[in-house]
Amino acid sequence: MGRVYRVTLLALYQLTLAAGILLMPLALVTSRFGVRFPVDRIVRRLDRAYERTTN
Repeated sequence: MGRVYRVTLLALYQLTLAAGILLMPLALVTSRFGVRFPVDRIVRRLDRAYERTTN
C-alpha cells in the first residue's frame, strides 16, 4: 500500500508541474489583473508529502 501511495503522489506532483508550466502564459496575463493561481502551494504540498514517504 505504501508503494502505491508513493507512486500516486509522484504522479500527482509531475502532473501539477506540467499543469503549472502549461498555465504559465495565462498566469502571467492574469497576474497583471491581480488574479493568482495557487499552483506553487500545491506543488510544495505534494513535494513535502512525497518527501515524507521516501524518508
